[in-house]
Amino acid sequence: MPLSYIPAFPWEWIGGILFTFVIAGIGVGLARLPVINQLGAMVTSILIAIVYRQIAGYPEIIRSGIEFSAKKILRYAIVLFGFKLNIDMILHQGLGLLAGDTVTITLAIAITLGIARWLKADKSLSLLLGVGTGVCGAAAIAAVSPIIKAKDDDTAIAVGIIALVGTIFTVVYTLLRPILDITVTQYGIWSGISLHEIAHVVAAAAPAGQDALAIALLTKLGRVLLLVPLSFILTLWMKRQGTFTGQAKVEFPWFLVGFIITSLIGTYVPIPKMYMQVLTTLSSFLLTAAMVGLGLNVSVQALRTKAFKPLMSMFVASIMLSIFTYFSIIRLTP
Repeated sequence: MPLSYIPAFPWEWIGGILFTFVIAGIGVGLARLPVINQLGAMVTSILIAIVYRQIAGYPEIIRSGIEFSAKKILRYAIVLFGFKLNIDMILHQGLGLLAGDTVTITLAIAITLGIARWLKADKSLSLLLGVGTGVCGAAAIAAVSPIIKAKDDDTAIAVGIIALVGTIFTVVYTLLRPILDITVTQYGIWSGISLHEIAHVVAAAAPAGQDALAIALLTKLGRVLLLVPLSFILTLWMKRQGTFTGQAKVEFPWFLVGFIITSLIGTYVPIPKMYMQVLTTLSSFLLTAAMVGLGLNVSVQALRTKAFKPLMSMFVASIMLSIFTYFSIIRLTP
């Protein structure tokens, strides 16, 4: 067969995935050292990725693989984590958590837009940041940007801001956990109901143990699920504004279904301890690699111009949201 008939091997795609795996491996190794072990492998890996981006730039040639890690591998890892979730323990809290998630989304968008209006910040970028803060970070931004007809650079900047601010809050939450008067369950709910990305929630909750991580993830996935009705609400709003083209589609978070299925299997189907340990280790490493991809999206230089006022709006909103949810959880949960 002539060589011209042989399809090119996706070296760039594989290289990007391996790149995130290598940095994740470095993060895992560094997280075993004193002091750094308080942050954990996931947060350490994000920080390494951010520093790399600022010094060496984004490795464009392997972008496809890095984006695959940040988006797809993250979802696969969440599905795998479902095996560790004892759904009997937390199902009775589902409706209450969903109500809290609804309040979080509403407050995040309202506060961000309110501050942005006061600062006369860019409206489109501020709305993207409000949705990203309230729902699920970059995934939510990507879902609503075609609906509100956001510019490509606004979408990219919003994703970078979410990654940066979410990482900062993840580090702060991780450092505050040992000194706060809060139970493992309360900390998990607080992380899940107020942090930005799924990866940030996982990174902050993991050091508190599997129970905290389980309830944090359930809480966060409730916010992810609410992305669908929120997107339809934005679609109706754009129709009323007379600017909707009818071409935008809302992507259902199917990995949520996979997470629920694996949770049911893990709860009701006996799985040998050895296999469960393999699944847990694999899930944790894949999540770490996904956060490397997330950290590489952060460009500090891009934040210095157009994004400063929207960044401040979203940052203040995130602080207010964290404080409000913390005291609400302390008051309402045992």
